[in-house]
Amino acid sequence: MSQLDVMIMGQPYKLACKEGEEAALQQVVAYLDEKMCAVRDSGKVKGNDRITVMAALGIAAELLSTQSSDGATVAQWKQHIGDMHAVLDEALTPQNKLF
Repeated sequence: MSQLDVMIMGQPYKLACKEGEEAALQQVVAYLDEKMCAVRDSGKVKGNDRITVMAALGIAAELLSTQSSDGATVAQWKQHIGDMHAVLDEALTPQNKLF
């Protein structure tokens, strides 16, 4: 195993990966960092936990739009993701009072 020191949204992380997979992991980290920073910089989402969830939902939506093997349309998946956003917003709203 190999260990990499990476930064995601300015925070340091030490990640382990198999030998020879370091470049792929660096690409994944760069992609995740880009998505999370974009959510943060939009100014619409506060708190690292919410930024993480919103970035993950966006990445999941991208993945699902390319893997529609069950016949569901991209619009249907986007609707599902939108519904998940609404549920998460409602569940996380009480936490805003903590910050």
